[in-house]
Amino acid sequence: MNQQDVIIAVRNLRKTFTNATGEQVPILQSVTFDIYRGETLVIMGGSGCGKSTLLNCLIGEYPVDDGEILYHTQDMSSPADMTRMNETNLNRVRKRLGILFQSGALFNSLTVAENVALPLRQHSDATEEIINIVVTLKLEQVKMLSHRDKLPAQLSGGQKKRAGLARATALDPEVLFYDEPSAGLDPVTSTAIDELMKFLSKKLLVTSVVVTHEMDSAFRIADRMVMLDKGRVLKIGTREDFELLRQADPAKLTTREDRLMNQFLNGFAGGPLTDAEGISQFEQLLIEG
Repeated sequence: MNQQDVIIAVRNLRKTFTNATGEQVPILQSVTFDIYRGETLVIMGGSGCGKSTLLNCLIGEYPVDDGEILYHTQDMSSPADMTRMNETNLNRVRKRLGILFQSGALFNSLTVAENVALPLRQHSDATEEIINIVVTLKLEQVKMLSHRDKLPAQLSGGQKKRAGLARATALDPEVLFYDEPSAGLDPVTSTAIDELMKFLSKKLLVTSVVVTHEMDSAFRIADRMVMLDKGRVLKIGTREDFELLRQADPAKLTTREDRLMNQFLNGFAGGPLTDAEGISQFEQLLIEG
């Protein structure tokens, strides 16, 4: 991983939503960080911290109020700001992205193989013969080839995630986004999915961006981590940096931010996150709504 080779640069990103009374509530506030080519970056934080909103901004699903999301994919001579692209250029960038949604998001009326083939049929000129070869290879990578003719209703939760991951890699993306990949899985299956993610990152040489609140998973897969709270970046660092903070004695931490992160990383019941004033602005928006 070359830290000078930035594939995504987020600069001063700001996003607001409107609450029930018509007020603009800030969800992301001046968010700035880099994503290096080939790394696995974990974005984490408590419920309502803004991590899912950030993910949707990064893939172009949510418009932003201010700031830049600069992509530098291999077909670009220089970085380009996704937030200012027209739909044609935005779709060109999206073809370089793969997304594993929390539920797998498989089409229930299609078989596993048909789900994986869908992006190839929609976004490539490949023949059916080539598509079948690619589908076979992608399903073999995630150990799902024997399930190719099953419908999603016939799959377990872990199998749905594997099938969704095969579809996410169908177009050989440069960046893979994962939305809570461990959600709804038992510990053994969660570990297996983590190992699969690590395997694919090395085999496919992709950049991985993982949104999660599952700490065991985060520390298994991350090269670097970003911690969010109330829509702002509290800390960016290596896995080792966050491991030191997780192991620290909270009584010896001098700032509220460090105590908050220590509480979150360890899952402690008491601390800044559970103080009355620790309710996130997005959670307050839901309460008011």
